[in-house]
Amino acid sequence: MTKKVVFRADRIATMVESDAPYGLIENAAIALDAGTIEWVGKQRDLPARFADWEVDDFGGRLITPALIDAHTHVVFGGNRAAEFEMRLNGATYEEVARAGGGIVSTVSATREASENELLDSALPRVDALLAEGVSCIEVKSGYGLDVETELRMLRSARRIQQHRPVRIKTSFLGAHAVPPEFKDRADAYIDEICIPTLRAAHAEGLVDAVDGFCEGIAFNTAQIARVFDVARELRLPVKLHAEQLSNLGGAKLAASYGALSADHIEYLDAEGVAAMSNAGTIAVLLPGAFYTLHETQMPPVELLREQNVPIALATDCNPGSSPLTSLLLTMNMGCTLFRLTPEEALAGATRNAAKALGLNDTGVAAAGLRADLAVWDVAHPAELSYRIGFNPLHKRIFGGI
Repeated sequence: MTKKVVFRADRIATMVESDAPYGLIENAAIALDAGTIEWVGKQRDLPARFADWEVDDFGGRLITPALIDAHTHVVFGGNRAAEFEMRLNGATYEEVARAGGGIVSTVSATREASENELLDSALPRVDALLAEGVSCIEVKSGYGLDVETELRMLRSARRIQQHRPVRIKTSFLGAHAVPPEFKDRADAYIDEICIPTLRAAHAEGLVDAVDGFCEGIAFNTAQIARVFDVARELRLPVKLHAEQLSNLGGAKLAASYGALSADHIEYLDAEGVAAMSNAGTIAVLLPGAFYTLHETQMPPVELLREQNVPIALATDCNPGSSPLTSLLLTMNMGCTLFRLTPEEALAGATRNAAKALGLNDTGVAAAGLRADLAVWDVAHPAELSYRIGFNPLHKRIFGGI
């Protein structure tokens, strides 16, 4: 049950954009009522109207907005540990594929799993994220690649918040890959499966946004545009896996549709960055995939900074290229691999992650927003990105609880 309470702490990193790094307030207090932040400021300035509210004193700990994972594939069947081992024992991509590995193996396992089985297998991954102070998780479809399984994935994703105290945002990713039965017929797949499934999922209330994979091994810009045209017709926002392995102009296309985000973007050029900046499209960086795939092409972080494109960070939790369920480790990777600052990393997992999901009621600690917070056993917010494999979470507050 929510209650009227004032939290005290040595520091609150509000992540509100201001002259103060991290929007940091020293000797701070934050007042919560019925799941909403009522006031934030210095303890000495606490208004008299809060004088009789319950007080929780967190002493030398740090309070931040709860973390947000803005790009995941946590609902899927099976795993790909066997092919991970095969590759490390010298098997080529072709040999792995001939053995039934790759995305085809995940599609097969996902198609075979029931809705309950998909939910049950996703929950431990969700629990790992919640244990690190995550309050909101974006979940994509895209491993069914047929009408029935894509809908089943989305239903499973929606049900997560019935079983865990977390906010779930779903993205329809029917344009993820061409399934084996449509080999060399990508256009037919878009027309016969992807678009009809999008319409069915929307009719069932299962879709918060529409995503796609624009890449040589997936779909070209013209094919993605056909899907985005339907999203626009249905008044659904779009986002896109773009410029991960090459530059097909996916981010520029996404920006032309006012996309919430363009994700991966290692091969993004200046023209694409400018398009994103003009459209207000968030750059979602996914260092887990960069790490797992041994990539060397860095995303254009300095160009993003110069063009004032907000940068988000996410786990990209998936069974193949990023089997990662730690947003804290993702923040460290963002700093060590992509040279983000710790402040940029924390903003990427809070304020900018919220923007990447089209959320305006969370991501910063400010009056009038949701009371989704994390209390950490650290003295300074830079410690959240500095440590490797260490979880300093003291308490997660979700909706004021």
